[in-house]
Amino acid sequence: MILDTTYHNKEHKQLLYNLVGRSFTLLESLKMKGIGSKRMIVGEVSPNMNRYTNIVSDINYANIELRKNGILIFINKGLKNFTWAIPYYQLVIYKTNGTSIHAQGKFIHFKNNKTFKENKRFFEKMLDEKIKFDEQYNFQNI
Repeated sequence: MILDTTYHNKEHKQLLYNLVGRSFTLLESLKMKGIGSKRMIVGEVSPNMNRYTNIVSDINYANIELRKNGILIFINKGLKNFTWAIPYYQLVIYKTNGTSIHAQGKFIHFKNNKTFKENKRFFEKMLDEKIKFDEQYNFQNI
């Protein structure tokens, strides 16, 4: 689900809470050494997400925030801000000349450059959180 979060809206806050859970507390985020990525350059998006990126040849930026049950991707388009909420059970990550995040029939590809390389630890942390979430639903017979 992609929301226009340029202006504060209580309904959006509740929708995000229901979809990806609450944000981490200050103490939890300090223990995790941060819950947000640095700004990354968007290389490509799926055709159904073109309306959320700059049409002109401007550089598109996005960053990611970890939540209890998913992630939020913040996309900047000029003076507008959009938030893409992805629960962990829908999250698929591909490592191909950068990284692509796929969910809900959409994708966003981050370029493999200096800003992406600075976020290597963040992506490892995000994968660890996804694994922790998936382990809750491990139904193997012991």
